[in-house]
Amino acid sequence: MDAIFFALSDPVRRRILERLDGEALLVSELAVPFDISLQAVSRHIQVLVRAGLISQARSGRISRCSLDAEPLEGAALWLNRYAKYWQAQFETLVQHLDRIERETS
Repeated sequence: MDAIFFALSDPVRRRILERLDGEALLVSELAVPFDISLQAVSRHIQVLVRAGLISQARSGRISRCSLDAEPLEGAALWLNRYAKYWQAQFETLVQHLDRIERETS
């Protein structure tokens, strides 16, 4: 799980995953929106591959990347354990906003 959270800690890697949602792309296609070198994009992809979030199919020098979201399930389950704390914070915020609205009305 550490490798997954490390992979997700970088905004470039998160955007790469978003771009792969629904379609496989060549590394060169993945690199298009980023203002970094193709080599830097390749390094980000390797982090995602090591985390198990991307698989690569190579044909010579061509590499097509696909999303493998299954490892995210474990991370999501772990995060969901703490959802009760987030929910409590939202409820507190709603109560606070309601009180402010009543005071200003």
